Order: sequence, then structure tokens, then C-alpha cells
Amino acid sequence: MLGLYVTVPIACFRKGMAREYLETELIPPPSTCYGFLLSFVGETDRAKHGGVRVTCGVIGQPFKSVVLRTVWRVKSKPLGSSGNTRPDYQQLLTNLRIVIWIDSQHEDNESSTLESRVSNMLDPKLRSDVDRFGGLSLGESTHLVDEISPISVLENRQTSEEARLFVLNEKGRMTLPVWVDHVGSSGTRYTTGDLVTRLAWIPPSVQEIPTISAM
Repeated sequence: MLGLYVTVPIACFRKGMAREYLETELIPPPSTCYGFLLSFVGETDRAKHGGVRVTCGVIGQPFKSVVLRTVWRVKSKPLGSSGNTRPDYQQLLTNLRIVIWIDSQHEDNESSTLESRVSNMLDPKLRSDVDRFGGLSLGESTHLVDEISPISVLENRQTSEEARLFVLNEKGRMTLPVWVDHVGSSGTRYTTGDLVTRLAWIPPSVQEIPTISAM
């Protein structure tokens, strides 16, 4: 299992049912973390690493604020027409610090797993062999990542900081997507879990981590 420590100055993880008021989840859903990891390793095929397990925890309490911004909704053609824009309120998280855990034991792609590819990206000697493009963001494309490091940066400090980690629980109080259908909503898949508080650098058990899959 591989752990990452990630910091993001500004982020929003829009709740699936949010419409006029764009509320944010406290943590990035497993599907968002998966997309972030694909971008990190330069992978454009979303299905490439199906079966990988990914979860996330938030350290501390990020500051939550509200902004008024322009939101695009396709109501008429052409897409650039003025009728497709409107002002809406959006929640933002500031100074977000998270941990992401990746486990590829049951991944469909056994030859080059997502866990091994992310590990290679953390090695300066292997990083130059990776072909990727664009900025590295978490959530919206404008919400760029500031730092991504191995979880050992926290473990080596023997820090007592705690993270609220999303773990599977059939009777849990949170429902988050593990796969998002970007064309419609029928193909979106969800999982149920809870936030549990643990030391930030302590990994969860494999059975507690959601599986990324379109099925």
C-alpha cells in the first residue's frame, strides 16, 4: 500500500446533488482522487487501472468560505451563448491538507499498476521517464496542487496530527462516487462509508478502502 501527503491551497469537491448553491464535500471522493492520480502519472485512459483501491483523509480543519462565481450550464446552442452562464454561490476549502492511500493488489492491470507508477513518480531518478501534460489539480482544473510527497514525510516526523479518513461501511453516513459518468449520470457508481479519526500516517486496512470500478 502506498500513502501520499498532498496539499492544495484552494479546492472544491462539489456534491453530486448541488445545483444553485455549489456545496463541497469535506474530502475529495475516491473518484476524484483516482482522476488526480491518473493525471499525476500521465494516464489518459480512465479505465486503465480499474480495480485499484483508493481512499482519502483530511488533516485538520480546512477553512470553508463562499464565493460568487460564473457557472456554465448548457441550455442553448451555440455553447458560448450568454444564456449558458449564470452567477452562483460556491463553497471553497482553503489550505487543504490530505492523505491518499492506494492499493493495487486486486487491480486489473497487473503488469504496471497505478501504485507502482505513482511510486515511480516520487523517485527523481524515474520521474523524467514519465510523459504527462498540463497542471496537476485536485477537483477543478484551476485548483492546482501545491505539494505531493510520500506519506513518510509525516511518519518521519512522528507527528500526532490526525486525519479524518473515509473508510467503507455499509451502514455509513456518507455516500461518495467511485466512478463518475461524465456523459450522463446513469453510469455513476457510489460507495457508502464513514469518516474515522486516526493518526494521519497510519494506513487503513485493505478491506476499508473503496474499489475504483465502472461496474
